Amino acid sequence: MSTEENPAAAPRSLAEALRGRDDAALAALLRSRPDLITPVPTDLTQLATRAGTRASVVRALERLDRFALQTAQALAVAADPASYGELLGLLAGDDGDPSVSAALPHALATLREQALVWGGDDRLRLVRTARELLSPSPQHPSPTGLGPTVREATAGMSPGRIQEIVATAGLPSTHDSVSAVTALTTLFGDPERMSALLDEAPAESVEVLERLVWGPPYGQVTADPAARLRWLLDRGLLLPTAPGTVVLPREVALRLRAGRAHRTPEPLPPPVEAAATHRPQVVDATAAGQAHTALATVEELLKDWDEGGPAVLRAGGLSVRDLKRTAAALDTTEPVAAFWVELAYAAGLLASDGEADERYAATPAYDEWRELAAAERWALLVTAWLTATRTAGLIGGRDAKDRTLSALGPGLDRSAAPEVRHRVLTLLAALPEGAAPSHDAVLARLHWERPLRGGGRSTAGPDTSATEDRRGEDLRARIARWTLSEAEMLGITGRGALSAHGRALIGAPAPEPRSPAQEPTGPGDKLPVHHLTHHRPALPPPALSPTQQSTATAAAARLLAPLLPEPLDHVLLQADLTAVAPGPLQRPLADMLGVLADVESKGGATVYRFTPGSVRRALDSGQAASDLHAFLAAHSRTPVPQPLAYLIDDVARRHGHLRVGAASAYVRCDDDAVLNEILADRRAAGLGLRRLAPTVLAALADPAGLLEGLRAMGFAPAAESAEGDVLIARADARRTPPRTPPAPVPDGPPVPDDTLLTAAVRAVRAGDLAATTPRRTSAGDPAGPGELPRTTAAETLATMQAAVLTGEALWIGYVNAEGGASQRVIAPVRVEGGFVTAYDHTADEVRTYPLHRITGVAELAEDEG
Repeated sequence: MSTEENPAAAPRSLAEALRGRDDAALAALLRSRPDLITPVPTDLTQLATRAGTRASVVRALERLDRFALQTAQALAVAADPASYGELLGLLAGDDGDPSVSAALPHALATLREQALVWGGDDRLRLVRTARELLSPSPQHPSPTGLGPTVREATAGMSPGRIQEIVATAGLPSTHDSVSAVTALTTLFGDPERMSALLDEAPAESVEVLERLVWGPPYGQVTADPAARLRWLLDRGLLLPTAPGTVVLPREVALRLRAGRAHRTPEPLPPPVEAAATHRPQVVDATAAGQAHTALATVEELLKDWDEGGPAVLRAGGLSVRDLKRTAAALDTTEPVAAFWVELAYAAGLLASDGEADERYAATPAYDEWRELAAAERWALLVTAWLTATRTAGLIGGRDAKDRTLSALGPGLDRSAAPEVRHRVLTLLAALPEGAAPSHDAVLARLHWERPLRGGGRSTAGPDTSATEDRRGEDLRARIARWTLSEAEMLGITGRGALSAHGRALIGAPAPEPRSPAQEPTGPGDKLPVHHLTHHRPALPPPALSPTQQSTATAAAARLLAPLLPEPLDHVLLQADLTAVAPGPLQRPLADMLGVLADVESKGGATVYRFTPGSVRRALDSGQAASDLHAFLAAHSRTPVPQPLAYLIDDVARRHGHLRVGAASAYVRCDDDAVLNEILADRRAAGLGLRRLAPTVLAALADPAGLLEGLRAMGFAPAAESAEGDVLIARADARRTPPRTPPAPVPDGPPVPDDTLLTAAVRAVRAGDLAATTPRRTSAGDPAGPGELPRTTAAETLATMQAAVLTGEALWIGYVNAEGGASQRVIAPVRVEGGFVTAYDHTADEVRTYPLHRITGVAELAEDEG
């Protein structure tokens, strides 16, 4: 039987409404509002209380879509309680709107599910806190643009003045102000009588009403109002609220609006249509090329920092100068360089070394990452990007204290970033293959789905037609724009469309194949309109769990792998001391060639240049001249040019001829003529050299400075150990200690899984049973409803022992070791040693309780009937 047929069954409070829900409905509430489950409420009364707190209600309102929020805003200006018909009239207006009528049940169900609205369709009630947030007030205008009711606006008005207004409006006088206000309210709500009254109004007065009708409803008047304002004031169409201020009453505004609470109801989300289409093969190939470039860029960045990267600022992060240097090294802009730096940091590939002179360097995880297959390396990067809350686009901006936000520094976490990224990709996945939407369409859809968070407005802010808080709106919009550009750079999208491996990455199903007639013929072709969803969608799918994301990422990597170019095992040597790599190189070849030569240009093919310095670098790493000749001969599809062979032999002949060690530093050489040449060179004056023996020079400079100084003079010295062995310098020698990637900052409590929801609902049900079960009371029982029973230790023990014999259930109060109090219904089984063992109906299991923690005990009342 419905509440309309049985008014006695109508809930009198939110707690009673929750008590009438089944377990599935309670679980849906806790899933949609996870803050209510932290910690698990003891009973349904506590759940209802927590659901009505300001912080929880604000969070729930922020997660409503545009039409659900408009529905709540309409309820906030409706009568309390309101019927379904009244609510539909406020949203659809007097003329009706089929789309609003079709969408309202879903929106109302959403509000009910989230415990923002309760009661039957004949008595809809908005939670009091939500009504306070959304109702009109002088300090916080209503999002609908409506003002106070006639009753609220005339609360401080003298009875005589109210009677004057009633008489001027053509109504019979009354004996009291309450009936006078009621008569005036009835007049304003009557379409025919209101039309007749407005027909008498001067044109100038109607213009005043038209300016106020959609809000804000307040206006300023002088002490001697003009005739057009006086006409409105005398008939109550404008009411004074303060000296010099008047307001348009809510009933008048609604009648002028044809009953609509909003200027433009938005029951349907803005469609995300295709702005351009491409062949899926082109999209996938383009995305794969971007993915390959992304891997090369991250590897180049960390390779540049192999021997120690930039210093860490005292406040944390990377300096502006170092970011510029990094951008120049990567041949890109500073914002893009900042993105790659932050991505490597989020993936755990770089971190600070923690030394006294703290610097950034690659982590040991970078070496493991380099050994993975290309598709697996890409998968690790995009997974880190999807879940990271650090937002690279903020770099260069200002924080709340007007401090510059730096790369790798604090203050870059935005907890909404993962949600926005996932939702943007999901919207792209909803389009057919090869379809690329416009950025503005994506932003409009996101704003509809989260108007409060997307618009940055306070919960009681103005309607969409009014001004907005640009700072909040820009943040969410910018995150979405950054997502679209970053997804392109990472190879998740190609030419603006989601690739096949991008769909797999977010767990989206593959789209249905199109017929040849539906296949686009060019990059500018648009899809037929019937391919685009214009109906009201289901709720946005939640982000994948860690297990699901791991599976989806592996599937994406499998789809991407065949599209990536196969690593080559050869290069093309040229006579101008360069080598051309026509594609990506295999790891050993790329590593060795990166030491032996310098990268001159990048692109589809990479050009390496051999120089004396690069050859010396290879010799310093422990290679001999014969090893370098054999390496080039084995990996070149062209003969080794003679100039390159001469260069290697010439540098090798001079390499190690001089030896530098620690004295402070020294130089030794078997050829004393070379040492004489060094001493005679003016450029050696700053090194503080002096001869200790015919073959040894001592220096004031340290070994590193001495090496650099001699190399600047054209020599090729080698460093040696205390034992006289040549020190081998490896490019990957500098690594940080093991580091964990930065943990994302969660956006509120995590969504509980099904196991936790089931346990929480069970606990709340059991606690509510204990709180609401009738018990026998005596005249001396001080415990009132909801309070713990209080009995002496002797009475508690005697009652427990008697219950063991009779098998009766008891109602007890219990305080745990943390001081948390709860009510429980138990059936004692055994009492001994200061403990009672009982079947706990609240927990649905057998438990043992210390008697000294039981505050009191009471017998349950016998069931009536």
